[in-house]
Amino acid sequence: MEQQEMGKPAKPKAKKDVGPGRSIDTYAAQCEKCHKWRVIDGQDEYEDIRSKMLEDPFNCQKKQGLSCEEPADIDYDSSRTWVIDKPGVPKTPKGFKRSLVLRKDYSKMDTYYITPTGKKLRSRNEIAAFVEAYPEFNNAPLGDFNFTVPKVMEDTLPPDPRLASPFATSTSTSARSSLTQTQD
Repeated sequence: MEQQEMGKPAKPKAKKDVGPGRSIDTYAAQCEKCHKWRVIDGQDEYEDIRSKMLEDPFNCQKKQGLSCEEPADIDYDSSRTWVIDKPGVPKTPKGFKRSLVLRKDYSKMDTYYITPTGKKLRSRNEIAAFVEAYPEFNNAPLGDFNFTVPKVMEDTLPPDPRLASPFATSTSTSARSSLTQTQD
C-alpha cells in the first residue's frame, strides 16, 4: 500500500492513472494487385473494406481517381508501428464504435466497443447485458461484435518499447487483408 502523505489516507493508484494507450491514427489498405499501401479516409470506410476483404479484395481503383500507377500513400516501415487486422472481421454495428488500443509494452492491442450512450464494453457478456438493458439496440447482431485483436508487427516496434512515449506514437489500421499501424 502507498505511503500516507500529510495526514491524508493512502490512495491506491487506479488503472486510469496509467498513461494513455496508443490508438489508431491512420487507416490504410494494401492493393492486392500492386501491393502499395493506400490511406483510407476513416474508420467506417476501413471497416467496410476489412469486412469484405475475403470476398472483395481491395485494389487501388476502388479509391476515386487512383490507379496502381500512382505512388504509394504510405510506406510500410519502422517510422510507425504497424498492426495487421484480421480480414473478414464484421463491420461494427451502426451507432457503436470499435476501439483498438495498443498496450504500453507493445505486446498486443485491446479491443473495446463504445456504445451510442458512450459506455465502453470489454466483452461479449457486457455487450449482451447492454443490448438486454437497452432494447432499442436489439437490431445490433451480437455476432458483429468481434474482439479479435490485430497482430502487432514486431519488425516495426521501437527499439525499446518501454522508453517510447505514447505521445510520440500513433496507431493506424490498414488492410492487407486488413492492417493497423502505430507511429513512433
